[in-house]
Amino acid sequence: MITDRIRINNEIRAQELRVIGAEGENLGVLPLSDALTAAKTAGLDLIEISPSAVPPVAKIADYGKFEYERSKKEKVAKAKVKISETKDVQIKVGTGENDMLLKAKKAAEWLAEGHRVRAELFLKGRYKGMDEAFLKDRLEKFLVRIPYAYKVAEPITKSPKGFA
Repeated sequence: MITDRIRINNEIRAQELRVIGAEGENLGVLPLSDALTAAKTAGLDLIEISPSAVPPVAKIADYGKFEYERSKKEKVAKAKVKISETKDVQIKVGTGENDMLLKAKKAAEWLAEGHRVRAELFLKGRYKGMDEAFLKDRLEKFLVRIPYAYKVAEPITKSPKGFA
């Protein structure tokens, strides 16, 4: 995640700030100079937390500790995000039994990892003129071979390349 650098102490541009004290108490809206003096007397930094608020919110805290806790929160949030993508399995009318089993096994691995799987019966040339019921049945036979519990998101439909 790309975040703007947080302004501290003399980097803060706003003339008035809503200041939160070191113990979490609200010090109210103060001019920048008073807020900086309050931070210096506490021996801590003045950190601009919410620059877009009116007036901007600043907190009196130790910058190193603040940055450490922020990076920990980002790591936890990043770990919870699960990236799932749609994987494609392409079979043809003439695909043999063993090849179908191998592709079904691979689809099951992807499903176990949490990805979506799109099975496609690829048709070229004369195969496009075949009976639709036969072609749909061929794709359903492949789906039955997948050795993992799955839910069909969309029914079998005709796609530009064949059936999906």
